[in-house]
Amino acid sequence: MQDNEPTLSSIEDYDTLKGSKKRVVWAVIISGLLLGTIFITAKVMYGEVEDSVAVHESIGKVPVK
Repeated sequence: MQDNEPTLSSIEDYDTLKGSKKRVVWAVIISGLLLGTIFITAKVMYGEVEDSVAVHESIGKVPVK
């Protein structure tokens, strides 16, 4: 039985990425960092909720059909 799956040793750029693949990897990393920074900034700026409604009731028993 012959295995048609590529192996790590047969992939040309296993050790180093070159060309457009390297740019894509860096673009994904940079965009992830930028999105994370945006979310952290928004959480710091708007994290506190001042107009929340306090709820003092608790659920005693959940009805199950």
